[in-house]
Amino acid sequence: MIVCGDDALAERLAAELRAVYRERVTVVVPSAPAADGPRFGPAGRARATALLGRMQAVMARAAGTPGGADGAARPEVPRVMEAPEPDEAALVEAGVHDAAALALVYDDDETNIHAALVSRRLNPRLRIVIRLYNRKLGQHLEDLLDQAAAVAFPGLDPTEVNASTTVLSDADTAAPALAATAVAGTSKVVQADGLLLRAVERDPRGREATADPGLCTLALLSSTTNDPAGSEGSDDGGQDGPLLLPDDSTVTSATGRGTVVLKAVSYAGPDRPAGPLAGRGLPFGSLFSPRLRWSVVGLMACVLGLAVANWLTSNAHPLAAAYLTLLDLFAIDDPAIGESTARQILQLLSGLAGLLLLPVLLAAVLEALGTFRTASSLRRPPRGLSGHVVLLGLGKVGTRVLARLRELGIPVVCVEEDPEARGIPLARRLRVPTVIGDVTDEGVLEAAKIHRAHALLALTSVDTTNLEAALYARSIKPNVRVALRLYDDTFATAVYRTLRTAHPQALTRSRSVSTLAAPAFAGAMMGRQILGAIPVERRVLLFAALDVAGHRQLEGRTIAESFRPGVWRVIALDSTAPDERVPDLTASRTDEDTDRPAGLVWDLHPGYVLRSQDRVVIAATRQGLAELLGRRTQSRTS
Repeated sequence: MIVCGDDALAERLAAELRAVYRERVTVVVPSAPAADGPRFGPAGRARATALLGRMQAVMARAAGTPGGADGAARPEVPRVMEAPEPDEAALVEAGVHDAAALALVYDDDETNIHAALVSRRLNPRLRIVIRLYNRKLGQHLEDLLDQAAAVAFPGLDPTEVNASTTVLSDADTAAPALAATAVAGTSKVVQADGLLLRAVERDPRGREATADPGLCTLALLSSTTNDPAGSEGSDDGGQDGPLLLPDDSTVTSATGRGTVVLKAVSYAGPDRPAGPLAGRGLPFGSLFSPRLRWSVVGLMACVLGLAVANWLTSNAHPLAAAYLTLLDLFAIDDPAIGESTARQILQLLSGLAGLLLLPVLLAAVLEALGTFRTASSLRRPPRGLSGHVVLLGLGKVGTRVLARLRELGIPVVCVEEDPEARGIPLARRLRVPTVIGDVTDEGVLEAAKIHRAHALLALTSVDTTNLEAALYARSIKPNVRVALRLYDDTFATAVYRTLRTAHPQALTRSRSVSTLAAPAFAGAMMGRQILGAIPVERRVLLFAALDVAGHRQLEGRTIAESFRPGVWRVIALDSTAPDERVPDLTASRTDEDTDRPAGLVWDLHPGYVLRSQDRVVIAATRQGLAELLGRRTQSRTS
């Protein structure tokens, strides 16, 4: 396995491949460029130097540990290779000709595309996983590289061709978890076929009671989870530790312990106004101010009253009376000299109404011009907004999270320092209120209505900025829900414990985008589509979509027979025909897919027999997924 990258994702991915799948890994990292290098600035040099230092530290720790916790020998220490760019020479030196998979996770899309084209030419059978932010470009590139593999080897299995190239985005992978953190206070989510599911911790009602099993019991929590004197997951093993994928008898007998079950994500805050033009086009509802609309209604009522009065006093036809009133209103009728007093009074009142109509028409024109002028500008947070999510940072990750929150119908207020940030056009198109300014400046969070917000999502790329924003938000509203984007695990743990101690009633979470995305990239390198990863205390459950064909542990067995407690479990079945299935179950539904029924069936009968043409969603431990992958490989080679 070869991993090429220049940031934290490369480090996390290499660790995932080594620790979970026990693969031999070669990591290609940028060499520290010269100070006068044309391509790298000071930030690039610092990032490359930091990544190289972290990889060397990982190698040192691995070399000092002879065996794993289970007594098995650890895989070889990852080989770290320095190269300015992933060009042909660097890829050949890394062993691309004999590699099984290659991950290109540079932060620059152009670098990843160039390396993918070179590597496909060097090894047409190579499984390539590419990190790209541009999803449309990624689809075209994936088809192009798959076609290149098919042309180079005409007899290649079509299933292998389809899995030979995978394009992923770390922002897309982490966005559902970050959005769920703001909605439900947890990042334990799985997105499948447009449905966002979360893992919910349910506590029993008493010491002798069992928790509600819910839709599917994923794990039993450790016995010390709810102990104030203990820490989360303080018991790593034994009967008191967390149990992943327990069977029904184990759940029933585990009285007094909490469970982790699946549940659909929903938002309990105020509803976002919806309509046929909501979120796009011209905001007709705000074309004129309420004061102007009331003024127009009042004038119309006056004109109607004058028309009725003319009709009653002149005994004329109603249409003639209305026409006469309009002539008086616009001052184009002859003076009512020699006519009745009532007629003269009504003419004077109509002229007065006409004078009042002129400023109202002028105000309407000015307001309409102002609305058209600001239709393409950013909205400001409305006065009565409450129960919303304040999103800090509209970079790659923040843009994807914003789109995900709007899909869930959650009101959002964005804060961004750079007016030309990547997510500003999306916020403008979706008419999302946005505050332009440095979040560390006084008054910026107040302008985002943080004192009435439901949650704060700090997703800038600077850890200290996120922490400062969280502390300032807590000073304004101590019970606001806070989710921070932090890379360093030690720093994140210290922040979490400190904020939890200072604000025990408020929810605080810290998330790393690279940690959330690494399992999906590693699964793609192994030929699997990872839907999500759910942490259970100190352990992790992986959710993957796979075809039953070739898996002897699944094919021809019932749902109950395929279940291996503590290893893997089939939790959903794709009921659509093989030729109509969605290739990527993790992709969000587009406007064209809104009428398409969901293909995944979650309520499975234990006696259903799995067939070779079926596609299932499984929950598995890391070792269980690696074992399934190994079993399929063995069955193919035999």
